[in-house]
Amino acid sequence: MRLRRFSVALSSPLGTARGDIREREGFLVGVESGVGEATPLPGWTESLAACESALDAARTGPDPPALNDFDVQEVPAARHGLALALADRAARNAGQSLAERLARRYENRTEFRPPADSVPVNATVGDGSPEETVAAAERAVDEGFDCVKVKVGARAVDADVRRLRAVRATLGSDVDLRADANGAWDAGAARQALDRLEPVDLEYIEQPLPAAELSETARLRSATDVPIALDESLATHSVETVLTADAADIIVLKPMALGGPDRAVDVARRAREAGVEPVVTTTIDAVVARTAAVHVAGAIPDVAACGLATSGLLADDLAPDPCPVADGRIAVPDGPGLAGDAFRDLL
Repeated sequence: MRLRRFSVALSSPLGTARGDIREREGFLVGVESGVGEATPLPGWTESLAACESALDAARTGPDPPALNDFDVQEVPAARHGLALALADRAARNAGQSLAERLARRYENRTEFRPPADSVPVNATVGDGSPEETVAAAERAVDEGFDCVKVKVGARAVDADVRRLRAVRATLGSDVDLRADANGAWDAGAARQALDRLEPVDLEYIEQPLPAAELSETARLRSATDVPIALDESLATHSVETVLTADAADIIVLKPMALGGPDRAVDVARRAREAGVEPVVTTTIDAVVARTAAVHVAGAIPDVAACGLATSGLLADDLAPDPCPVADGRIAVPDGPGLAGDAFRDLL
C-alpha cells in the first residue's frame, strides 16, 4: 500500500460554518495497480490528521489492508481511499469499468443491468440578485444543462421567492429547477417559503431545515407538496435513521462521507427500497474521487441529475479530468477500472 499526500487549491474560498476552505488536502492510496483518494472534509468526515493516522496504521499492517479494519463511522474518508483503490484494482484485473463492477453490486448479484454510458448533472447557481440569478441560470442552460440548482437561504424568504420565480419564468417548464437552503431556515420560514414556492414547480428543496431537526423536517414534508432532499442530515444522522424518520423524498449521497463507492451504491439501493430517490454528489474532491463518484452514479439505474459538475471549484487538480461535462451530462469512463491509464502516474 502506497500513500501520497496532496493539496489542491480552490478557485475561490468556500465559506462554511467552520470557516473558509481555500484548499482540499488529502491522500492518494495505491494498492498494486489500483488508486484511491481519501480527502476528508471535517463536518462530513474525520479530520485530516485522523485520516492520515488511519491510513498509516493500515500501511504498516497486512498487505493489502482489510476494509473491515476501518471504522466507517470514525474514518469514512480513509476507508473511501482504500475501498476505491481495491475496487479499481479488482475492476482492472477483471477487465471491467468500475461502474460495471458497482452495477453488479447494486443489483445484489442476482441480475445485471449494465451501467449507464453517461449521467445527467445539475448546474449550481449561487446567491445573487434576481437579475444575477436569472443570468447565471440562462448561462447554464446555454451550456447544455437542463437541471439548475439555486442556492437560497442567505436572504429573506421574500427575496429568495422572487429569485426562484424569476428563474422559472425565464427558463420555462422544460428545465428542472432545484433549490438548496443548506439548513438556513427555521420551521416557520421553511413553511412560508414552501407554501409560496409550490407554483414554481421545484424538483425539490434541499436541506430546508438544520441537519439536527430531523423530526421537524418530517413534519414539514407531510405539510408540503414540494419534495424534500436531505444532504447535511446524513452527516448528523445515520442513513437508516433518516430513512426511518420518513423525512426525505431524496437523499444526497457523498461517497467520501459514506466510506467508499461500495457503500454509496449499497445506500442507493437501500434508499430505493424505502421509496427514496438517491442523488450522488461530492465533497469537493480531487479528480480521482470525483471520477469514482461518476462511476457510482452510472451504476444506479435511471439516476436523477447529480451534483458532479464540481471540477470548476478547484484552481488546479491532480490530473486532467477524464469526466468533463458536455451538454449537461458526464460520460462514464469505460475502464478498465477508474479511467484506464488516466491516473497511472499519480503514484
